[in-house]
Amino acid sequence: MTTATLPAASPTQAADAQTLIRQIEQYLATQTPRTAHRLVTKTTDQLIAEALRQPDQTPASAPTLAVPGKLLRILPDWTLTFARQLHAGTTRHITVAQHLELTALVIQQHGWARGRMRNTSGGRCILGAQYVLRQLGYGDDRTAAEAGRHLTNILAARGIQQPIHQWNDGHGRTQTEVLHLIREAANNAREIQ
Repeated sequence: MTTATLPAASPTQAADAQTLIRQIEQYLATQTPRTAHRLVTKTTDQLIAEALRQPDQTPASAPTLAVPGKLLRILPDWTLTFARQLHAGTTRHITVAQHLELTALVIQQHGWARGRMRNTSGGRCILGAQYVLRQLGYGDDRTAAEAGRHLTNILAARGIQQPIHQWNDGHGRTQTEVLHLIREAANNAREIQ
């Protein structure tokens, strides 16, 4: 999937945790579902859910969290853990390419920050966007570290030896450049997978 098919942010759309989770789930739904075996038509997650459900239990819908965007911008990042618990409560496996695509989505939705992980208007630097995904339960530390290696490799191929956070914070850096780097790393990760 190319990054052009990610949902675009509307200027009037509230940037809240539930909206971000919904957009991440929409993106992941377009990915090829993984199944336990090629002859099985249900995904592994569906099979596990069915196995754990009691015979008389019907699937319950996940509770929703509606935090207004302005409030989310001033709340500390640890509150994202509560959104994760309300959404699913577990870590969802995603590929490195998906992690990078979703990192770009977070920056598109919340804006971009330079000099800090998150600014007061909700913008995120590259590492801050990765942190949001981790706190919401999308991927794990290994996935984020591997994504960081892909970003570093792209910078090295350009002759840049700075760590990602220093490059992100560079004087004159733009959100467009940041998104371009992330998407290039996502394409690179997709080719390797």
